[in-house]
Amino acid sequence: MIVDRDKAARELIAFYHEAGVDAVIGEDPIDRLAEDRAPALEGPDHVPPRPAAPVAARERAPASHTAQPSGRTRVEPPAPAAPDVAVMAAREAARKAASLDELRAILDRFEGCALRATATQLVFADGNPNARLMFVGEAPGRDEDIEGLPFVGRSGKLLDRMLAAIGLDRKSVYIANIVPWRPPGNRTPTPQETAICLPFTQRQIELVDPDVLVCLGNPSTQTLLATKEGITRTRGRWFHYQTGMRDIRAMPTFHPAFLLRNPISKRLAWRDFLAIKKTLAAAAT
Repeated sequence: MIVDRDKAARELIAFYHEAGVDAVIGEDPIDRLAEDRAPALEGPDHVPPRPAAPVAARERAPASHTAQPSGRTRVEPPAPAAPDVAVMAAREAARKAASLDELRAILDRFEGCALRATATQLVFADGNPNARLMFVGEAPGRDEDIEGLPFVGRSGKLLDRMLAAIGLDRKSVYIANIVPWRPPGNRTPTPQETAICLPFTQRQIELVDPDVLVCLGNPSTQTLLATKEGITRTRGRWFHYQTGMRDIRAMPTFHPAFLLRNPISKRLAWRDFLAIKKTLAAAAT
């Protein structure tokens, strides 16, 4: 039997990509099972050789001299802060931002969320900071992590077409996410990760100060609007979002990624976008 190694390699890479493995974290392969196999291969009666005593132990140096460690010293990364501590730190940091540029700079330096260490870069926002319409999704995906902008993959292209259908584009809206760093493998952010990032999103909404806020998908809706209802029940309904300074009209709708998987729901999203267009027109008069 002849094996096509190139074809097998391509199929293996495709499998890894579908499983969310899309980044190499080391140059050399590591056989992590070697240590587990070694005792079995050596047998139950095998006695490991006793390591020779170091020279320093046989020839004791004078007490006034301190032995210096040889080689490089491994520096362990600092342990992440407890979630409640990280949330408090995020609230304090977000409050200090007087502008969107300051908020972005603060997020760039913020180390309270572990996703920062695994993401390629911060995905802050896209669009017009003075827009009357703001969209908030859940978290960046692979394409967004590479580009550094939200909604640039297939779901982003669908969002662009939906905006064009009501006479808008990215230059006339503002787009952000609850979590500004991509979770590994595009997994769902944990409740702790969402809670840590939420103060920055809330401050972002305050600084943009839109007339209409659109929550894309269930996670964004439940997080920002404090509801436990599912997106099929909340979409198309108007809610009130309080910034502390003013009341903003907010509407949940389906996430573009959901619409790609469920095209039949596009007609409902179209109704939502028409209602958003009507509300923006009424607010402008």
